[in-house]
Amino acid sequence: MFVQLLFVYIAGIFFAYYLPSLIVQHVCAAITSLLFLGLLVLNMGYRKLKVYHLKVYWGPLLYLLIFFTAAWTYLIQVQHLQTNHFSKQQAEFLKVIVDDEPQLKGDLLRFKASITHTYQDHNSLASIGKMLVTIPIQGTSVNTITYGEVLILPASYKTVNPPQNPGEFDYRNWLANHQVYHQLYVPPQKVFRLKHFAGHPLKVYAINLRKQQVAFFKKTLQHPEAFAVASTLILGYRADLSKETLAAYSATGTIHALSVSGMHVGMIYIVLHALLQFMNKSRLLKISRTLLIIGLIWFYAMLTGFSPSVLRSAFMLSTFIIGKTINRQSNSYNTMAFSAVALLIYQPLLLFDLGFQLSFLSVFGLIYLQPLLYHLIYFKALWADKLWNYTALSIAAQLTTFPLSVYYFHQFPVLFLFSNLFILLPVTLMMYIGLLMLLAKLEFLAPVLEYLINMMNTGLTWIAALPYATISSIWLQPHELILLLLLVIFGLRSFIKAQKYSLFFALCAWLCLQSSLSVKQLQARKQFKTIVFKLYKHHAVAYIQGQHALLYTDLEPESATYQYSIKPGLDLHHVTSLQIKNAPSDLKKINHL
Repeated sequence: MFVQLLFVYIAGIFFAYYLPSLIVQHVCAAITSLLFLGLLVLNMGYRKLKVYHLKVYWGPLLYLLIFFTAAWTYLIQVQHLQTNHFSKQQAEFLKVIVDDEPQLKGDLLRFKASITHTYQDHNSLASIGKMLVTIPIQGTSVNTITYGEVLILPASYKTVNPPQNPGEFDYRNWLANHQVYHQLYVPPQKVFRLKHFAGHPLKVYAINLRKQQVAFFKKTLQHPEAFAVASTLILGYRADLSKETLAAYSATGTIHALSVSGMHVGMIYIVLHALLQFMNKSRLLKISRTLLIIGLIWFYAMLTGFSPSVLRSAFMLSTFIIGKTINRQSNSYNTMAFSAVALLIYQPLLLFDLGFQLSFLSVFGLIYLQPLLYHLIYFKALWADKLWNYTALSIAAQLTTFPLSVYYFHQFPVLFLFSNLFILLPVTLMMYIGLLMLLAKLEFLAPVLEYLINMMNTGLTWIAALPYATISSIWLQPHELILLLLLVIFGLRSFIKAQKYSLFFALCAWLCLQSSLSVKQLQARKQFKTIVFKLYKHHAVAYIQGQHALLYTDLEPESATYQYSIKPGLDLHHVTSLQIKNAPSDLKKINHL
C-alpha cells in the first residue's frame, strides 16, 4: 500500500517541481480541498446516497488526492515563491537567525541564516527565506558566532552564481535544494549581534555535546589525520581531511564510511539488539527493549549534532524497529515506503537530496537484492557464510546505487568489493572503540583507535593506487542516466526472475546507452574548441583539438582551483592527452574579456 502511495507522492512533487508558481499552488490547494471534501461526503453517505456502485472510482480519486496534496505541500514549502520572501521586499538591513553550526575554513566563517525581518526607513516587515553568509574573521570576535544567534546584517546580498565553467559543480542548484538562493559577503564591522537567542535548546545541547566529544578526540589522538577521520566517521563532524585521504576513499568506493549514515546507525542497533536479547521473554519486555533501543539510537543522533543524514537514518531505522515489534510479519517495503513518505511530507525537497536518494536505494538493495544474492551460494563454515553475507550486502548496495553514483561523481570504483571487505573489521572496531572512548573517557584506547585509522588509510591508499582500481571521467547525460537505470532494473529482473522480456529490454537499454556513448566519443575526436575559464585571481585557456588539449594557466594541477574548475571541463570534453604551459603575460586580457 505505502509503496504505491510513495510513487504517487513522488509524482506529485515532480509535477510541482517543474511548475513552480503561486498560481499552481492555489490550483493544487483548491483541487486538494475539493477531492478531500468529495471523498469525505461519499464516505459519510456511502449507504444513504447509494454510491457503493461507484467504489471503482474511489482508488483513482484517492491517488489524485495524494498527488495534488504532494504538489501543494511542496509548493507551500518553497519559500522563494511566497510573497513575504525577503528578496521581494525593499530592505536596508536584515534580521537573521544563524540556522546551523558555523563552519570556519581558513579566514572565512560561513553559515546558513534564516531571515525573520527586513528593515527599510525604520519600518520592519516579517519575512521568510534563507541565505548563505560569509564573514572574513580577520582576528575579530565574530568567529565566536554560534547556532541560534540573532544578527542584524546589511541587505547587500546577491543571487548565487551558476557554474562559471563547463563541468563545474552546480553549487547554485545544490543550495537551491536547501532553499538557499542568495549569498551575503559581509565585513565583520557590519555584523551587529543581538542579545536575543532563537535556537532550539535540544539542538544547542546536541551541538555543544558534539563539540566536547570532538575536543576529546583532538586531545587524545596525536595524528591530525587520525583525529579528522575519527571525528568524521564517528561524530559526523566536518573535519579538514586531506585531499589524499578523500581521494583514496572516493576511488575505492568507501566514501560512505566517512559520512555518518545508515551503516553507522545500523552498527549501533546490532550491538544494542544483541546486548538486550534477554528482554525478549514477554511482550512488555519487548516493548521496553524497543523503546530503549530507539532512545539510544536517537541519543547517538544527538551525539552527532543531529546531522541531517543521521536524523534520516535514525528515523528510518526507528520505523523498521517499531514495525517489527508491532508485527513480526510486517512488509519491509511498506515500512521503507512509509519512512520515505513521512520524511517527504516533512520536507519535500529531500527528494532532490543525493543523500536521501542513495540512502533509500541502498536500503531497497538490502531488502530486495541481498537475500537473493545470499541464497545463490551456500557455505557450511560459519566464517565463510558470514563473509559471503557481507559480500552479498556490499554487492546489493553497490548495484542499486551505482547509476546515481556514476552520474554525480563521474567515476566507478572497480575494486569496491575488495575495499569494502577490507574496511569491514577496522570500521566496526573504530566505531565501537571510539564510542567507548567518548562515553567512558577511556584515553588509553586512543593508540588502538589511531592505529586502526592509520592502517585503514594506508590500505585504502594502496588499493586506490592499483592499476585499473577506478574508472574515472565518466560523464553521463540525463537520458543516459535513465538508460543506465533501465539497464540495471531489467538486467536484475532477467537474472533473478529469468524473464525473457526483461532480458530483451535490458539489451535494448544497453544498445541505446552504448550508441549514445559512442556518438559522444566520435564527436569528441572531431572537436575543435577554445575554452576560456573564468577564475578568481587566476587565468586559464584551453585549446582542444580532438582528444588533445593545450592548456595555458598559472595554476598547478594539484591545486584545489584546478581540480574544481578546470579538470572537470577537460574531462567533460573527453581530453585524454594534455599539455600544460605557463600562462603568457597577455592571458589576463583574454580572461577578462
